[in-house]
Amino acid sequence: MGNKLLCSAIETLWEQFLTLDWTYHDFPVGSQAEKMFCWPGPEDEEILVLVHQSGGRQELFHRHDFFYFNYTYQGQYDSLSYKYDHRITIREGELYAGQPFAGHALCIHDDQETTIIGILIRKDSFFRAFLPMLSANSRLFHFLLDPSTNEFSDEFIHFRIEDDCNIRALLEIMVIEYANKKEDTQDILKPLALSFLMQVARQYANTNKTEEPDRLSERIVQFMGEHFDTVTLKDIAKRFSYHPNYISSLLRREIGKSFSEILLEQRMDRALILLKGTNLPIEEIALMLGYSNSSNFYKAFRECFHMSPREYMVTADEAQGG
Repeated sequence: MGNKLLCSAIETLWEQFLTLDWTYHDFPVGSQAEKMFCWPGPEDEEILVLVHQSGGRQELFHRHDFFYFNYTYQGQYDSLSYKYDHRITIREGELYAGQPFAGHALCIHDDQETTIIGILIRKDSFFRAFLPMLSANSRLFHFLLDPSTNEFSDEFIHFRIEDDCNIRALLEIMVIEYANKKEDTQDILKPLALSFLMQVARQYANTNKTEEPDRLSERIVQFMGEHFDTVTLKDIAKRFSYHPNYISSLLRREIGKSFSEILLEQRMDRALILLKGTNLPIEEIALMLGYSNSSNFYKAFRECFHMSPREYMVTADEAQGG
């Protein structure tokens, strides 16, 4: 019964895929116009689950105004990278994901049975509902937001999903739910999508592991970056089994900065990306960064950059317009 339900849901979403709006829209990037896919689903939905099956379709190079996470459920296909102008192959069991404004072109061969399950998430919804839970991973955080501010950023993430994680199972649940929509389907999809993205973040971290720094001070800074929104000096002392005074003197001696200065830099680094790359209210950005209220964030930002967050946003908009 479960397999029949899943197969029926996959077939339903494939038929629906053919009815979605995949019109190429002209979009200005620098001095030229490029092609853009706008949100193809219903206007009242924040999460779209789709199934794309083989049909020999070769896309034009294009960008998106949404986040997409494509899982190769069966078969394989190629993608042409816009930035690097090369072809990569995405095989069964692998994830291929991209951010708004990143460019690529998919090519599915008509002589191969290929099924892709895609999770599409509106940009603003992603920033508000999902990004706060993913921001501890600095590399993933930058990947998710850089295209909004840097047209030469990395375009995609691509890695194999480990067999012992539940990403495939989560996707199958989402496919069945979306194919059999109810009034509360979007509400049900949100926690499922969050679980899916948390698993993706874990897999991404495992795939992009870096060697742990040898020096204690560097390990402390790394830990702070992973917990920048909540970390305290007492947390550091407990985590590394040293007295807070020792931690403070160690950071000052080897890094040349105090705990507070390092934490401020880490928070402000993310603040700049969030201010430039999202439309989130400043109050929400302040909470994401660990500030109890926006007044404290305003004060810290002004001390660091000698202007308010709103003044910075205006300056950034004028620079982009110019």
